[in-house]
Amino acid sequence: MWEYAPAPESRDIANLKPNYRMFVDGQFVEGGGEPLKTVNPGTEEVLAEVSTAAPADVDKAVKAARRAYDRVWGRMPGSERAKYLFRIARLVQERARELAVLETLDNGKPIKESRDVDVPTAAAHFFHHAGWADKLGYAGFGPDPKPLGVAGQVIPWNFPLLMAAWKIAPALACGNTVVLKPAETTPLTALVLAEIVQQADLPPGVVNILPGAGDVGAAVVSHPDVDKVAFTGSTEVGKTIQRQLAGTGRKLTLELGGKAANVVFDDAPLDQAVEGIVNGIFFNQGHVCCAGSRLLVQESVADELLDKLRARISTLRVGDPLDKNTDVGAINSREQLAKIQELTASGEAEGAQRWTSSCPLPDKGFYFAPTVFSNVSQAMRIAREEIFGPVLSVLTFRTPDEAVAKANNTPYGLSAGIWTEKGSRILWAAQKMRAGVVWANTFNRFDPTAPFGGYQESGFGREGGRTGLEAYLDV
Repeated sequence: MWEYAPAPESRDIANLKPNYRMFVDGQFVEGGGEPLKTVNPGTEEVLAEVSTAAPADVDKAVKAARRAYDRVWGRMPGSERAKYLFRIARLVQERARELAVLETLDNGKPIKESRDVDVPTAAAHFFHHAGWADKLGYAGFGPDPKPLGVAGQVIPWNFPLLMAAWKIAPALACGNTVVLKPAETTPLTALVLAEIVQQADLPPGVVNILPGAGDVGAAVVSHPDVDKVAFTGSTEVGKTIQRQLAGTGRKLTLELGGKAANVVFDDAPLDQAVEGIVNGIFFNQGHVCCAGSRLLVQESVADELLDKLRARISTLRVGDPLDKNTDVGAINSREQLAKIQELTASGEAEGAQRWTSSCPLPDKGFYFAPTVFSNVSQAMRIAREEIFGPVLSVLTFRTPDEAVAKANNTPYGLSAGIWTEKGSRILWAAQKMRAGVVWANTFNRFDPTAPFGGYQESGFGREGGRTGLEAYLDV
């Protein structure tokens, strides 16, 4: 294994401020809620104090969004809206290094992922949807589709900037205004995105960003003047939102949890598959709703694959998220680390065989070494529940039919992976898997031109691509 000298990115690039305020009606203002302190998961240090929204602030934000929709944004030609979106996309690119460092400080993910994945894809979503803003009549939803009005959006902590772009870009392209609630533990890049919105001279009230805990998100979702709700987060909260909005006539999209199967057949290129497996579960510390957390391997190649996999995982470097050599960063919070520890303990208690990388872990911060469980049965908690961490459960199968049956034996249905050299087998398995996204001989590939979403307890509706526009149009 190569020994790498430390290569830390400078935290000064983040332009971190001691205090951040919420963004309402084009201005940064103090919120009426109890301020929160956002923490660096890699060091446990407090990064900044952030003002939060009170119920009255939510009402002000929704009224500002309604006013902007009625007077400006909803009436604006798509070609003009596109100019603002293109401007935001370019500003995200211009401030990419700042955003990447700030994301890593606030979230704990490795800087190379923030730099090479999150920020470029966030810009790509604005670019892509800017291109749609004046072409909605050709998107297949009728000759003159109309926006819905005010969109209330609640996003999680695993991809803070990317999820904000994922939600805001299509809403604005379709002519809606936005009230966005970022995650409690990761509000900073969303608030810098608000600065970018100001730089782009977006009309006041078109985008409003309200930091806070779950009560702020609940207030946004339940506000009677919100026309559409988009939520990405846990299945439990998603079910609550669905019950709350049932019968109201308001549009709802939910992107929830997952327990994806990554299926390796005996004819798969094993070295390539190992790289896909590692990316599928250890990317972003496993904090990915579509992570390939269940590895299904054909029995005849299981031992060989596991040997290769353990050897590859042993080379992963866990540590300082700002170090450009780090492969696996910090777990986002102490609470999430405790959940991962509890579920891995249950795997051992239920008889699965645990293997954990011997990599050194930092003394401070929330870290968990990459872990693989073999001899896993479908009844075990680690095979059924979403761990949302760098933990892989390995099951085996003998026939393709058994592989599909085990892959579908989950209440979730967000994603799946297939590894084989046979194109016919890929198409056959993909048709039978109950998953919104199926990757073939790759994993965790995202593009704003492709729709993303799930089935069953992974939610409903699609985000991205032409299909994703429908959620923000009155069709």
